[in-house]
Amino acid sequence: MSELSAAEVCTAGNGGARNFQAWRTLMSWFSFVFQILWQIVKGTPPFAQVLSCLGDRHPLLSTSPSFKLLPVDSRAEALPPVTEADTAAVGRLKVVLDLDETLVCAYETSTLHPVIRKHATEAGLDCFELECFSGEEDIDGRQKVNHVTVFERPGLRDFLQQISEFADLILFTAGLEGYARPLVDHIDVDNKFCHRLYRPATVSTEYREHVKDLFMISKNLCRIVIVDNNPFSFLLQPLNGIPCVPFSAGQPNDEQLLGVILPLLKQLSGQKDVRPLLEERFRMPEWFKHHGIPVVDAEE
Repeated sequence: MSELSAAEVCTAGNGGARNFQAWRTLMSWFSFVFQILWQIVKGTPPFAQVLSCLGDRHPLLSTSPSFKLLPVDSRAEALPPVTEADTAAVGRLKVVLDLDETLVCAYETSTLHPVIRKHATEAGLDCFELECFSGEEDIDGRQKVNHVTVFERPGLRDFLQQISEFADLILFTAGLEGYARPLVDHIDVDNKFCHRLYRPATVSTEYREHVKDLFMISKNLCRIVIVDNNPFSFLLQPLNGIPCVPFSAGQPNDEQLLGVILPLLKQLSGQKDVRPLLEERFRMPEWFKHHGIPVVDAEE
């Protein structure tokens, strides 16, 4: 079918104009669908943006802002290997792990588009269905049950196994226990986490809510780190934080756990004090100051 010129559209009458408008609307819709499918086939970053439109995040999750890390100091990249003697001399490291968008991502099952789920699972992401309590009650006074689809970050099980060999694992999530507890039961069948903390354990500050105070876990900040996609979670102890890239179902080739975080944790396991190395690598106090949050001495 040949395209209509502007003159032909003007002289085609009302019926022709309506037909032409309907044709344009139909073509625009097909173009939109094609763009979504093309991003799915390519598996490129914009696909993660599609997820935010087609699948709602679970309301019991902690929400986190997007952020950009400061440039990594290249001198921190060339680090010597850690020996067993190094780790034995300083004791086991304490590694505090966030849950949502750090280890897993979860969506309301009813709002997750089948195409998104199909693409993620075919690309190799492990997922499972979860029934959890919302904390709300129905008209009969019974707790509401929510149905959630959970995607595991690539390498999650191996990541937990390897870290548990040289560190004590602690889960610290701003999610509600009714949601987080059954989820962690599923991903941690071997009980690698020695302790679990949920939203009630977080604190509110002048700048942010649901902040994770590491003093609740250890008074010795020399040998404890927290891995979280939301840097505001560790604003009370910025020198102990390891910010990671948020995870979504649109990232089947993500390598953060095994390729980025695990090597860093192994290196930290041999340090008497983890803070100098982390400050050199991430400069989180500077990041917080850039966002209008003054940094205080955590030892005070």
